Amino acid sequence: MAVYALGDLVPKIDPRAFVHPDATVIGDVEIGPESTIWPGAVLRGDYGTIAVGARSSIQDCSVLHAGPGFPTFVGNDCVVGHIVHLEGCRLEDESLVGSGAIVLHHAVVGCGATVGAGAVVRGGTHIPPGALAVGVPATIRPGSSRIEMIRVAADEYVRNGHRYRSELRRMD
Repeated sequence: MAVYALGDLVPKIDPRAFVHPDATVIGDVEIGPESTIWPGAVLRGDYGTIAVGARSSIQDCSVLHAGPGFPTFVGNDCVVGHIVHLEGCRLEDESLVGSGAIVLHHAVVGCGATVGAGAVVRGGTHIPPGALAVGVPATIRPGSSRIEMIRVAADEYVRNGHRYRSELRRMD
């Protein structure tokens, strides 16, 4: 895996996390136990803190960045789909951000909420717990998220991380 310190900013990765060898983690980044960081994902904590809680997945080619005064926080049991951009936002526990979505500065995705694939959540937006946000810009549909599906996906990525830790091998 490509893990880099940037001056005094040193990533903290729980030994029970799985970071794919083709992912990049730089600077002020913390990754919790049983979380998974998949190929091509970039977590760049150069201007602000990035924290990923326990049992959360950051899937292929997603980009997490932060800035001064707007850290990026991913709670526990979250699912961040493929090619997602998170920038200075907060995902509360058991939330899901679908493939290709963008969540910007100071936005909050509430516990058990879902950001639909391809949605753009503008800065400062608050998606209430259990809501679904879809479209560009995202519109909010209260009570439309399916937390049981988020839980299934989070569990599956934890299992897959364990599988990769024990079975992944490079073929040259």
